[in-house]
Amino acid sequence: MPASDVAPTLNLVGAGHVGRVLGRLFAAAGVFAVQDVLTRSPASAQAAVDFIGAGQACAALGAMRPARVWLLAVSDDQIASACAALAEAHAGTDALRGALVFHCSGAKASTELAAAASAGALTASVHPVRSFADPDAVARAFAGTFCGIEGDAGALALLAPAFAAIGARTVAIDPAAKTVYHAAAVFASNYLTTVLDAALRAYGAAGVPDDVARQLVGPLAGETLANVLRLGPITALSGPVARGDHATVARQQAALLAWDEPTGRLYEALVPLTTDLARRKLG
Repeated sequence: MPASDVAPTLNLVGAGHVGRVLGRLFAAAGVFAVQDVLTRSPASAQAAVDFIGAGQACAALGAMRPARVWLLAVSDDQIASACAALAEAHAGTDALRGALVFHCSGAKASTELAAAASAGALTASVHPVRSFADPDAVARAFAGTFCGIEGDAGALALLAPAFAAIGARTVAIDPAAKTVYHAAAVFASNYLTTVLDAALRAYGAAGVPDDVARQLVGPLAGETLANVLRLGPITALSGPVARGDHATVARQQAALLAWDEPTGRLYEALVPLTTDLARRKLG
């Protein structure tokens, strides 16, 4: 952070759950002075200001004052266009030269901010790895949240300590692999849910009531997750593929295809990767 006691000004373009939470935390910690807030409507901008506890609601991009830091807290597919609009609003001026423009997308890299970079701004992305479904709860328990960061060195020199000040744990990532990075979270969360749903439905096909099926899955999945996190996936792997019981795997696959073909195809798709993991287990 700068040696000056005056916090750098922060403007928010878009203030949904992520923008509101970060704005509130930055303002409360004195990291940034939230200045102007722009959303899809004056009413929602004012609601964001009320949640943050600081700033001024704006009705248009042209009404926003120059700031040291700009957070484009818009949806992924709007980042580039919002950045272009920001650059256009300040065309012919030095308002963005030396400023910092960043977004919080997990799927898009800081290269989406090319328009701001062309105007002389430093650019970066900081992706908090957590759900923001309940902004109040996240704001209260943000400490310890991992954030994937990438971008200009000058931008990260300001953003890394700023996020550390609100309790984040920053992790540098390769911007060229940003999509793969985001897919990792999909595997760890969304697709894990899909696989567990397949397990519950398979138990149901065997006549196990749904509430009992969840009780069966809970300890098994919980212990497996704990072992993966504690020991690593190679050591944690067990089951017929790990034992080399190919006949059992073939019977299960055939039975699943006969019962529900999409679930059988999911099982089939996981066999080669699990086999590779088993080979690594054997050394």
